[in-house]
Amino acid sequence: MVKIRLKRMGAKKRPFYRVVVADSRSPRDGRFIEEIGTYDPLAEPAAIQINTERALHWLETGAQPSDTARSLLRKAGVMREFHERRAGRNSQ
Repeated sequence: MVKIRLKRMGAKKRPFYRVVVADSRSPRDGRFIEEIGTYDPLAEPAAIQINTERALHWLETGAQPSDTARSLLRKAGVMREFHERRAGRNSQ
């Protein structure tokens, strides 16, 4: 199963995350398929940068976001776009 999740980067006590698409069996900071964004929780306000088109592509092909990744995608507006596309496709 393919997951959208966070990969921890940065120094000790200074976390920085990459939002990646990875196989669910690979380790948290191990192999990944594609990097689709970043998240800096220490910036004020927290900096979230997501490549919307790539995130939507992976969601449409069945990738499941982790709870934290889903929250970040929601804040970036990706989940709303995903649900609108799905609703539009089902109503036709």
